[in-house]
This record gives sequence, C-alpha cells and structure tokens, in this order.
Amino acid sequence: MQRFQQILNELDSMIGLKQVKTLVKEIYAFVQIQQKRAQAKLATEPIVLHMIFKGNPGTGKTTVARILAKLLREMGVLSKGHLVEVERADLVGEYIGHTAQKTRDHIKKALGGIMFIDEAYSLARGGEKDFGKEAIDTMVKGLEDHKNDVVIILAGYGHEMDLFLRTNPGLPSRFPIVVNFEDYSESELMQIADTMLRKREYKLSSEASSRLRTFLRNSATSGQRNFSNARMVRNVIEKAVRLQAVRLLEASSPTRDELMKIEPDDLVLGEGLRHEELSRDWEHHRR
Repeated sequence: MQRFQQILNELDSMIGLKQVKTLVKEIYAFVQIQQKRAQAKLATEPIVLHMIFKGNPGTGKTTVARILAKLLREMGVLSKGHLVEVERADLVGEYIGHTAQKTRDHIKKALGGIMFIDEAYSLARGGEKDFGKEAIDTMVKGLEDHKNDVVIILAGYGHEMDLFLRTNPGLPSRFPIVVNFEDYSESELMQIADTMLRKREYKLSSEASSRLRTFLRNSATSGQRNFSNARMVRNVIEKAVRLQAVRLLEASSPTRDELMKIEPDDLVLGEGLRHEELSRDWEHHRR
C-alpha cells in the first residue's frame, strides 16, 4: 500500500491534468470494487483498460502512461508494470507479413505492461495498400489473445485521433477510455518552469521571470498547432542553463547567487527556440 501511495503522489505532484487524475482514481475504485464483488461471488464487469490519449505534445501523455503502468501493477491488474513505447516505424514493415511479425513482437515485449503507440493515427495514413492497416489488424488480434495481460494506449493529436477512430469503426469499442490532455495555461507553464529550475538549483531573476511569463502567455493563447507545452518549457530552461554557463565563464569569480540566477539574456524565446525544436524533431524522425 505504501508503494501504491508513492506512485499516486507522483501523479498528484504533476501540474494540471485534473481529468487524468480523476480518471486514475476512478480506475482504482473500479478495480478494487470488482475484486471485492468477485470475492463476494457477485457478477463482475470485465476490466478493459485500453485507452485513447488525445492531446498536443508536451502535455504529459507518456509520463502518465508510465505512472499508470506502475499503478496497475500495484493493483494486480498487470504482472510487470513496464511501458513499451512505439511509433509507426516500429510496427510497419517493408513487405507482406513483416508488419504482422513486428507488431506481434512488440506486443510480446509489452505483455504484463502497457504498450504506448505514439502518433497512432499515422498507421492509417497510407491508403489501402499501406502496411499500417496490417499493424492495426494485428494489434486488434493481440488485444483478444492477451486481453488480461496487456494494456494498449493509442496516443496523438486530438483531431487526427478523431479521424483515425472514425476510419476504423471497430476501435472505439475496444478502447473505451478516452483521456483528453489539455494544453497547459500560462500559470501552469510558469509552475513547470519554476519546478524544473528548483530541481536544478537555479532561479529566475525578476526581469527574466517577467519576460518568460509574457512569452508563455502569448504561446499558450496563440492556438498554434506546434505549441509543445512542457516540452517547450524544458527546452527553454535547458538552453538558458547553457547560456548562463557561457556568460558566467567570462566572469572572474561568480558568487553563489550568480551561479543560481538566470538572467533575461539567458532566455532564448520565439523564433530562436522554434528553430531548435524543429531541428530536434527532424533528428528524431530521421532516427
């Protein structure tokens, strides 16, 4: 029970995610009561926990999936509680039969845990002759063959996931739990930034804090599709730490306070940051 509470505390410590936290408590209550009903020899509901995670990048989908895997293990639903992250390239092969084998292999790796398919809608992007459909069909069969020993989460942008589910009408009934990960507000993004800095034993000067808050306010209300939420904040902080190091290296002997403080000139915001994020995304997809 202590281990379970530690994992719940990890989830509760995450900023925002109100719907997600509520859902986890619902799942916990549901599983506990079904187990008690079984002990009382009452009819029980099947525990089907396959999920759809909808939301923009950086909203905590992968982190929550990892926490869920650990929670479900502590609750006795999963035997191992690990997370296997995959995307289209991991599942789709280059010739007939290759895709089914790759998909089965990854499901096998995920047994006892959660298989998290990021950008799941990309499995349906290639038309009738694309092997992505074979991956979907193999995944559905895997759900039936291993229904008590694996949870599969399909994740991606909300609009694309809606289209994906409409073009695959057999999926919604197999993935009954839908979780919407909302974009973070300006206040939540500032809390995330402050938390990241505090863990690293850094802090923002008042001017740097004001500048970052203005940038986050504009970003959070821009409605831009490429807004990457906490991921963007992490990129800002990591870049600021490096630029602060360059600046302080030129100082003769920085004080303890100076070693901790991030100044406005250490913050790369706007187009400079966007260029770095695009470069990272390009390198990720090349791999």
